[in-house]
Amino acid sequence: QVQLVESGGGLVQTGGSLRLSCATSGRAFGSYNMAWFRQAPGKAREFVARIRRADYITSYAESVKGRFTISRDNSKNTVYLQMNSLKPEDTAVYYCAASNIYYGASTASYNYWGQGTQVTVSS
Repeated sequence: QVQLVESGGGLVQTGGSLRLSCATSGRAFGSYNMAWFRQAPGKAREFVARIRRADYITSYAESVKGRFTISRDNSKNTVYLQMNSLKPEDTAVYYCAASNIYYGASTASYNYWGQGTQVTVSS
């Protein structure tokens, strides 16, 4: 079992930056593939970024590529999402997710989820 707690969300103007953190509890954080998803009002939850457990290989949604960076610190049991050049369409609740099996870009790949943190980008 692993528990995930996101933080770092808030209100920012267009072009601004935020860094989200996802602190995990439980054992063997290093054995989990980690990802960030987001969900805007009235829309389905969508993939944002992922980072693989063994080699830290990363992957991004096209909509955030070049603006967002996912990273992890296994010594702190934490995964981060650095978000730069934010746009109003980035407004959503951001969720951290973990999987000890799959490294996918779909919600079905992840079996542990945080409660989410709100990111609002004003125009």
